[in-house]
Formats: sequence, C-alpha cells, structure tokens
Amino acid sequence: MTRVLTLSFFLAASITSVLAQGAEINWLSVDELEAAQAREPRKVMIDVYTKWCGPCKMMMRNTFTNQDVIAYLNENFYAVKFDAEGPDPVEFQGQTFSNPNYVPNKAGRNGVHELSRAFQVRAYPTLVYLDENLEMIAPISGYKTPQQLELYLRFFDEAWERGTTQEEWDTFQQSFTPSFR
Repeated sequence: MTRVLTLSFFLAASITSVLAQGAEINWLSVDELEAAQAREPRKVMIDVYTKWCGPCKMMMRNTFTNQDVIAYLNENFYAVKFDAEGPDPVEFQGQTFSNPNYVPNKAGRNGVHELSRAFQVRAYPTLVYLDENLEMIAPISGYKTPQQLELYLRFFDEAWERGTTQEEWDTFQQSFTPSFR
C-alpha cells in the first residue's frame, strides 16, 4: 500500500511538472494585437527579431521558456513576435508597413521592415514596449536573461506612466530585487 501511495505521489508530481513545463507565451502577431487590445487593454511587449540573430535565438531558448517569464507576460502583457526582416505587410495604427527591400531567395540578412524602423529598432533582439493605447514607451535592445527582463516588465507594468522621469527609473532600478528564477 505504501508503494502504491508513493508511486501515485511521484506520478502526480511528474504530471504536474510536465504540464507546468508545457506552458508557453501566448504570442500574437501584429495583426492580432489591435483586436486583442480592443477586447482587453494591456501593455505590450514586441520581440523584434531576425532569423539569423544568435542572441534572438538564445532569448527564445533561455528567457522566453522561463516559467516565471511566461506566467508574468501572459497575465500582464500582450506579447508579440515580429520578424524585422519579414516579407509580409502589416497594418498597425491605421497604417500599412511593408518590407520593400525584401529579397525572397536571399539567405541571411535581408531588407529591414518599415515597422522596425517606426519602432526605432537599431539592433537585434529589441523588445519594444507599448502602452495600452499602443503608443511607444521604449525600445530596449539586447539579450535579456529572465531576471533582466523582469526589471523592465515590472517597471513598465507597475511603476511606469507617461512622464516618468529618469530619476524615478533610477530609483526603481536600484531598489529592484528580481524574483524570477
């Protein structure tokens, strides 16, 4: 009987662990964002990446699979993936953005999408943060660990408002203690 209970406990723990590991970020496309925002306004984090970018792949593998990151993003933000060199036109804020310099058969780097330029993306990866009105808060470039990402997620979600000063950011940053594992 003890073996059955022990086995049942480990089986339940294993299933719970597998289910928890199966959680993923609810990524949206730029085209899906405005409809989601109309239903339930939230702040937005856009992961602007390219297919050839090593740090982009590392963030996808290491940061965006972290269960704390997944839970926080899914609960508090709309997360959007956007290929900065993709060929598809997108509608955003009533404007159409395209990639007129895209070359279909080209391997590696390709033309830069107009929406990337509108978001002031200069390096990859860049996380572009938008407020509930889809107005830019800030583009943040470079690879971020889960703990580094947590700083920005919590600041933009909990402490930021239009007009926030550099001093307020510095104070938040200095007093911040990450809780993501």
